[in-house]
Amino acid sequence: MTVSPATEAAVADPSYVARVYREHLAAGRAVLGEVLGGMVETSSEGVWVHTSDGRRYLDFGGYGVFILGHRHPAVTAAVHRQIDAHPLATRVFLEPVAARAAEALAAHTPVGLDRVHFVNSGAEATEAALKLARVHGHTALISTTGGYHGKTLGALSATANPLYQDPFRPLLPDSVSVPYGDTEALAQALARFGPRACLIVEPVQGEGGVRIPPPGYLADAGRLCRTHGAFLIVDEIQTGLGRLGSWWGVDTERVSPDVLLVGKGLSGGVVPVAAMVATERAYAPFSRDPYLHTSTFAASPLACAAALAAVQTLDREDVVTRARALGLRLLHGVRAACTPYTGGLVRDVRGRGLLIGLELGAEQAVGELILELVGRGVLVNHSLNAGRVLRLTPPAVVTDAELGLFRTALSESLRAVADRLA
Repeated sequence: MTVSPATEAAVADPSYVARVYREHLAAGRAVLGEVLGGMVETSSEGVWVHTSDGRRYLDFGGYGVFILGHRHPAVTAAVHRQIDAHPLATRVFLEPVAARAAEALAAHTPVGLDRVHFVNSGAEATEAALKLARVHGHTALISTTGGYHGKTLGALSATANPLYQDPFRPLLPDSVSVPYGDTEALAQALARFGPRACLIVEPVQGEGGVRIPPPGYLADAGRLCRTHGAFLIVDEIQTGLGRLGSWWGVDTERVSPDVLLVGKGLSGGVVPVAAMVATERAYAPFSRDPYLHTSTFAASPLACAAALAAVQTLDREDVVTRARALGLRLLHGVRAACTPYTGGLVRDVRGRGLLIGLELGAEQAVGELILELVGRGVLVNHSLNAGRVLRLTPPAVVTDAELGLFRTALSESLRAVADRLA
C-alpha cells in the first residue's frame, strides 16, 4: 500500500500515534507513553534514540537487547545483504546462514553445548527448553522467586510472580518456586521431585531487580541437579553475550547445564532472534525428529544473518572485555552519585558488567526517577519483578563523554527526586 504524504506526516504526530495505540494496540500502553511525555521514537544509532520532535535520548535501557548499540554497522550491513538475497527460506532445502550462525554461536558457548535450536524470542527459547526437558521425563518444574523467563504459558509457569500468573491459572502442574540464592531450599525441592525435576535459573536475576546470588550458588545448583538426576536450564537470555562482562554468567563457576537459553543481544539490536543451545544428549529427541518442535519463522536467513553478525562482532571487537571494564566504571560512578542518598532514597546499588540495579526506598521513587531521567534525555528501565529497582543496561559502545552525560543526568535527577519526596 502506498502511504500518502498526509499519512506520513500524521505518523510523526504523537497525538495520532497515541490515538491509534488506544484504538488498535493497547490503551494502557498509550497511557504509559503519554505519562513519559508522549514521545514517538523514529530512529536510532549507537547509544542514541531519536524522537519525532527532533530530540535524542541516551539509551541506558532497552531491556538488555542493545549490547552492540542500535544499528551496529556490521549487523545492519549483514541484514541488508540478506534482504537483497534471500530473507526467508522455504524450509524444504538446507539453508547455509542458519548453519553458519549455529556454528559461530556454538564456538562460544560452554563446553558440550553444541546443539543450537534457533527461535524468534526468549519466551520461545524457554518453551523449547521446557518441552525438551519433558520429553526426557523431567515433568516437575522448579524455578526461583523473582525469576523471569517469559509470559507464554509454559514460560509463565516458571516466571514466579502472581501478578502475571494468577489470571492464567492453572499453569503447568508440579511447578514450584524456591527463594533465589537459597541452596538449602533448592536441595529440598530437588529431593522432593528427584529425577522428574527440571530446574530453570538465571545467573543474575534481571527482571528480579539485578539480584546477584551468593558465590557458589550456580555451582551448587549444577551439583545438586547431577546428584538428583535433574535437568538444568540456565537462562542467559539477558545475562549472556557479554552483558555481565563475560561471555556467559555461568563462566565464573564453570557450570555445565543441559540447556543454555540465549536471546536479546543475539539480535545485534536489529532483528529479533533467540536460541536454545543444548548438549548432544539433551538435544537427541529434537535431533532425531526435526518436526517434533518447529516454528515457521524460526532460523530464518534474515534473523540468522543478524545473529551471525552479532556473534562475529562481539568476538572481533572484544565487546566482552569492554563491557567488563565499562561496567566497573559505571558501577563506581552510580554508587558515587547515590552516596548522598544512601539509607533514604537509595537502599542499594548492585551489578555485574553492564547490568546494574538501583534499589530505591519506594516504588513511587522509581517512577519519579525515570521521569526525571527522561526529562534530561536518558532512557532507563524498571524491573518487572522488582518494583523498587531501576535497571541500567547500557550498550558496550558507550563513550567516556556519554558516560559523563549519564552521570550528570543521574546526579541531577536523584537530587530532584530527593527534594520532591522529602
